[in-house]
Amino acid sequence: MSTSNLKLTLVGGPTVLIEYDGLRLLTDPTFDPPGEYQGPHSPVKHRKTSGPAVPVEEIGALDAVLLSHDHHFDNLDNSGRALLPSVGVTYTTNSGAERLGGNAIGMAPFETRVFEGRNGKKLFVTATPARHGPVGVDAGDVVGFALGVEQPGDLVYITGDTLWFEGTAEVASRFSPKVVVMYTGAAEPRGRYHMTMGSEDALETANAFPKAALVSVHNEGWGHLKESQDDLAGVFAHFGLADRLTSFNKGEPLTFDV
Repeated sequence: MSTSNLKLTLVGGPTVLIEYDGLRLLTDPTFDPPGEYQGPHSPVKHRKTSGPAVPVEEIGALDAVLLSHDHHFDNLDNSGRALLPSVGVTYTTNSGAERLGGNAIGMAPFETRVFEGRNGKKLFVTATPARHGPVGVDAGDVVGFALGVEQPGDLVYITGDTLWFEGTAEVASRFSPKVVVMYTGAAEPRGRYHMTMGSEDALETANAFPKAALVSVHNEGWGHLKESQDDLAGVFAHFGLADRLTSFNKGEPLTFDV
């Protein structure tokens, strides 16, 4: 595979601008200011504590949105929902596509589509399994995404809101991404249990993808997140894995030679 640059910019929360070969994709768009919010499909209120590093007006033209799920406000807020019609396509869950309509395309886990951007460049987009909480807790359908250039999953894997489980382990057995974007934060919107990756899940991910660069997102900006990026970095350092986790700061682009 010829070498190109993959650029990732953390807007905030789970929202990452992905730029590769002239293509521009955005994960889970959230651009609203701090405040108390409740989405239209969830009984849970979310407290947002910090705003985006890049305002929605400055995000620029997008080829696609990769939406892990639409029913939680910290993954799709008012500004993010208003953005969707201006994007070429929104990939999400099958149930989310039914709710959103418009340009939304639902995908089942391990379903692959060939995406063509405005510049004619193509990517493989594969939906990946996700479990948004412990067994027995139904938080609604969620997917992650694996993007590929020459074959599915050879570029970047975005976990979406999930814990480490047999589905994410299967992603590791199928794909060899250059970069893994982990949704961490050990979210506890209702207390008692985690709904997203904590440090233990992130360590499992590091072990499963030994050749991938790792970045962590969705670990700041919301009151229900219990582990910061610094907390996670401390755990990785404790286990001698400090070099596996790349610091990812809001508004500061990261570039990877892939």
